[in-house]
Amino acid sequence: MTPLTAEDHYFRALDHFAAGDLQAAIGEYQQAIAKDPVFTDAMHGLSRAHQDAGQLDEAIAVAQRIAELDADDILAHTSLSILYQRKGMVPEAEAEANKARVLGWKQQLKKQKDSS
Repeated sequence: MTPLTAEDHYFRALDHFAAGDLQAAIGEYQQAIAKDPVFTDAMHGLSRAHQDAGQLDEAIAVAQRIAELDADDILAHTSLSILYQRKGMVPEAEAEANKARVLGWKQQLKKQKDSS
């Protein structure tokens, strides 16, 4: 039998997440990331699954890792803002929201410049 790829685990995780089985989804996301440590789509899914499972510290750790890998990832900063807000960490939440907003503006300006 052929070993599963990171993408195989990712798609299994999506299926589990859609079915509401958060723990199985978390396990599959973790296996995907173990096979591909920079698979940010799987990291986003893992962070969201942790969030939905009420595991905010774990979700924050994953979102922080995404932001370390790709400082321009708007979703990572948006997720951190939401997670920090849920933990009552208002200054941190506002800082991450501002980062996401600035990154969004930069992307819009780049698109406008590229289309000119």
